Amino acid sequence: MANRVVLAYSGGLDTSVAVRWLLETQWAKEVICVAVDVGQSDIEDQASLKARALAAGALDCVIVDAREEMANEFCAAAIVANARYEGKYPLVSALSRPVIVRHLVDQARKFSADAVAHGCTGKGNDQVRFEVGVHALAPDLTVLAPARNWGMTRADSVDAAAKWNIPILATKEKIYSIDENLFGRAIECGEIEDPWAEPPTAPYTLTAIRSTESKEVIISFDQGCPTAIDGVAMSVYEIIKTLNDVAGAVGAGRIDMVENRRVGIKSREVYECPGAMALIVSHSALEDICLERDLAREKQRLEIRWAELVYDGMWFSPLKEALDAFMNETQGFVTGDVRIRFDHPGLMTVVGRRSDTALYDHGLATYDAADTFQHADSEGFVKIYGLGVKTWAARQGAKNATPPSW
Repeated sequence: MANRVVLAYSGGLDTSVAVRWLLETQWAKEVICVAVDVGQSDIEDQASLKARALAAGALDCVIVDAREEMANEFCAAAIVANARYEGKYPLVSALSRPVIVRHLVDQARKFSADAVAHGCTGKGNDQVRFEVGVHALAPDLTVLAPARNWGMTRADSVDAAAKWNIPILATKEKIYSIDENLFGRAIECGEIEDPWAEPPTAPYTLTAIRSTESKEVIISFDQGCPTAIDGVAMSVYEIIKTLNDVAGAVGAGRIDMVENRRVGIKSREVYECPGAMALIVSHSALEDICLERDLAREKQRLEIRWAELVYDGMWFSPLKEALDAFMNETQGFVTGDVRIRFDHPGLMTVVGRRSDTALYDHGLATYDAADTFQHADSEGFVKIYGLGVKTWAARQGAKNATPPSW
C-alpha cells in the first residue's frame, strides 16, 4: 500500500472512480488529485472539478494552468521539428503527457507522496507515456494504474460511481473517446473503429464548418518560432488558438489514419488539428527557402525519429534531448513570413513565403533577362558528375553483362 498517491486527474469517469477505488482496495491511504490544464475545454469549471474529486474521496485537488507552458515548450518544439507521427499525426495527445507528468512529479514532491497514478488502460499509448515519463523524472516513485487492473467495463464504472455517490456526467452509453488540448483533439471508438466506415462528423468541434469563405493569413516566424499573425505579435498559445479558429472554420485540419500504437496494435483514429497543421505546414515551407540542401534533408530524416520518440513516450530521454539540440541549431536563419490560405471544404495551402535570410536567389533561379547563373559552368560539372556512370556503362553496362551461369 502507498501512503499517499498523487493521481493525474481529468475529472472524468475513470479518474473519478479511480480515486475511490484506490482507497477502497487499500492501494492508497490518501489520494491527491492533480488536474493539469493543457487547453482542454472541459476543465474550465474548476469548482465542479474540485468538488467531484473531493466527493470521490480525494484529500485535495490541485489545478495547474499549463497552457502557456505547453505552447512555449512542447508545441513550439513540435513545430520546429515539423513533427507528424507516421507522416500524418501532429502528436496532439503525446505532447500533453510529458507536461502532465512534469506537474504530477512536482506535486508528488510537494505533498511527499510515495506513488503517482494515472487512469490509462492497458491498450493505449498513454500508459507508456505516463510511466516512462515518471520513471525518467523520478525513478524512486511507484506508478499505479488502477484502470489497467480493476477489470471493470464502462458500465461497471458508472455503477461504481453511483454506489459511491460520485457526481459524474458520464453515462453507460459512450459513443466516442475524446482527448483534447490546445494543439487539437483525438477521437476514437464507435463507428470510427471500422476502418472502412467514413468518419462521422458528429464529434467534430474545432473543424465544424462555420464558413464557406476563403481566408488568407500571414504567419511570422523568428528562428523557427511563430511570433505573429498578420503583423500582430502574439504568444505561441494565442497563435495556436487563433489558427484553430481560422483554419477550423472551413474544416481544415482533419486527419483520418490507421496508426501503429506502441503496444503493437493498429488503431483507427480521427484527429482535429487545424492550428497545429497550419503551423507545421507553414514552418516547413519557410524552411524550404532558408535551409541549405543537405541540412534540410538530414533534418527531414531526423524529424521522423523525433516524432517517433515523442509518440512512444520518450520526451524525457537522452536521444530526444540530443535531437532537440540539432533541431534548435537548424533554426538560426528560419525567420520570415508565410502566407497560407484556408478554403472550404478543409483545404490549407501555402501561397507565399519570404525571408531576409532566404537562400533562394532570384537572379540564379530566373530564366528571364535578370539571369545571373553561369550556364557555361554546367558543361564541366555535368561531365564530372556523370563520369562514374559513363565508365560503368562502357565497361559493365547492360550490353556487356554476362548472366551468371548458376
